[in-house]
Amino acid sequence: MDRIGPVPQESEQVSNDFSAVLTPHRSLSPRGFLILMSIISIVSFAAGMVFVMAGAWPVLGFFGLDVLLIYFAFKLNYHAGRAYETISISGSTLTVTKVLASGRTRQFTFNPYWARVDLRSQPGRASVLRLTSHGRSLIVGSFLSEDERLEFATALREALASHKS
Repeated sequence: MDRIGPVPQESEQVSNDFSAVLTPHRSLSPRGFLILMSIISIVSFAAGMVFVMAGAWPVLGFFGLDVLLIYFAFKLNYHAGRAYETISISGSTLTVTKVLASGRTRQFTFNPYWARVDLRSQPGRASVLRLTSHGRSLIVGSFLSEDERLEFATALREALASHKS
C-alpha cells in the first residue's frame, strides 16, 4: 500500500525513527474526471436535444443543471482530498500533524514511551483509531478504510514497541 507506511527520511540517524503520511483515497484521476465530465455533458446535451425537438425546451436547462451539480460535487470531493495527516516518532516525541483541506494545520505531541494505539470496532459503524496517553486521546486516520486502519495500527504499534526497546 503506497499511501500508508514508513517514509524514509534523508537525515534519519536512528534506525527506530518512524514517519508516515496518511492521505484520503481518490480513485478518479484529473484526466479521468475530464473524460467522465465530457461523457456526462455529451449524454446530457443529446438527451436535452431530444426534449427540445419534442417541444419541451425547458428540460434542456435541467440537464445542464445536472451537469453543473455533478461538476461541483466532484470539485468539492477533490478539495476535501487535500487533507492529510503525518505521524512521526523521533527521539522522545511522537508528533501528529493534521492538515485540513483548507490548509489549516494542527500539531499534537505525545511521549512515545507512554502512547498507546487503540483500534476499537463499533458494531454497525466504522472502527476508530486513537492515540492515547496520560488521559489525552486523538483520533487519527478517520478517512482510511477498515483494512488500511488495521494495517496502519499494526505498523504504528510495531514502531512504538521498537522505539521503546
